[in-house]
Amino acid sequence: MTRPESGGNIDPPPRRAESLWRHGGFLRLWGGETTSQLGAQLGGLAIPVIAVVVLHASEFEVGVLGAAGTLAFLVVGLPAGALIDRMLKRRVMLRADLVRALAMVAIPVLWLAGLLQMWQLIVLATITGIARVFFDVAYQSYIPVLVKRDQIADANSKLETTSQLAAIGGPALGGALLTIIQAPLIIAATAVTYLVSFGMLLSIRDTEVPAPKEGRRPLAVEIREGAAFVWDQPLLRRIVSYTALNNLFTGLAFTMLPVLILRELGMPVAVLGASISVAAVGGLLGAASSNRLGAWLGEGTIIVVSAVGSGIAALVFAAMTVVPPEAAVPVFIAAEFLMSFTVVVYNVSQVSFRQRICPTPLLGRMNASIRFVVWGVLPIGGFASGVLSTAIGVIPVVWIGTIAAFLACALVVFSPLTRMRTLPSEIVEQAADVAAVVQQNAEAHDREPDGDARES
Repeated sequence: MTRPESGGNIDPPPRRAESLWRHGGFLRLWGGETTSQLGAQLGGLAIPVIAVVVLHASEFEVGVLGAAGTLAFLVVGLPAGALIDRMLKRRVMLRADLVRALAMVAIPVLWLAGLLQMWQLIVLATITGIARVFFDVAYQSYIPVLVKRDQIADANSKLETTSQLAAIGGPALGGALLTIIQAPLIIAATAVTYLVSFGMLLSIRDTEVPAPKEGRRPLAVEIREGAAFVWDQPLLRRIVSYTALNNLFTGLAFTMLPVLILRELGMPVAVLGASISVAAVGGLLGAASSNRLGAWLGEGTIIVVSAVGSGIAALVFAAMTVVPPEAAVPVFIAAEFLMSFTVVVYNVSQVSFRQRICPTPLLGRMNASIRFVVWGVLPIGGFASGVLSTAIGVIPVVWIGTIAAFLACALVVFSPLTRMRTLPSEIVEQAADVAAVVQQNAEAHDREPDGDARES
């Protein structure tokens, strides 16, 4: 492996980062997020089961339901980032948790009243998706506010570790509960976990202050700044392009997962939950080892290796449809294990990468711009999955999506990331220059008359 010239790199930190185990605010955030992640896993399993088993949804309706949960990233993703940069991020997360809890409570209430219908499930999924956009963008932007820069990678790794623990326990618990409890009642537990997250966030004390009102410019201008930062960074542009294509094509394939497993392959719900849980051990290992793998392979190389690995995992997943029936579950577990491992390593690596190079005033807009692209394609993939599955069948759509997802890896494979061991110093310098320009623009806006500001 070729090492870049030392002059093009930044030196490693001269001292060891302080332990996050002594950081009370982070520990509360971590605890609340772990609990809500467990609830989200329960809901993520129970809602498709409600659609397929309780409401007898068609393939098209399942596709629309999958699109509804992520449509908000496409519709409100960009303005959410600019708004969050103006607000206290913890307060945004508190409100989002309350909205998600209320939306989840509505499902068992409607079901117990005998009123639950598919359109209501889609509407509630959309509301939850909007709250998720604001929570996720604020959450990713809050990490650099809450912890020091040299603690960011460790914080992301810890959060991903418990996220994967929830992915192990959640589906297994959900699968077991579904054998004794009706699916709509499990959603009530998801609502409780969002309330626990709310309580944990409420107890955090931080030093964040809202951006001064006098420095604000028209929302469209601030949105463009965030999008321009992402576009003007060539490496970041490649990462975002690959992630978007991968999400589009895996969304095309995986939206039909409950239909494929429960109808096409005839697996019981309990097997679905247990299989996902066993496979999620890969995600746990990925979260625990991402920092070491990044140090061993290099900051850029690990992004490429994990992207290729997830593409291979997608192909293994599709192979489940052509192997003998007795081999379908082991192949499914292997695919999910590898997919979870590689996706988590990829996410920890690239999220830490972009958090380190982005100026603090642009964090919300940068994250929202990226989420708009990489998550905004999910409702497109979900809707297309429903349409195509109705037209040509579920299994052909799974193969189309997984092959295309594998080919998308070329965007990062044929890039400087492949041989990049450390973050080039010029990227950090460019980020500092961007921060200076943003500050100058805000100060210039403060000096303009009100009429000029409105016209801009």
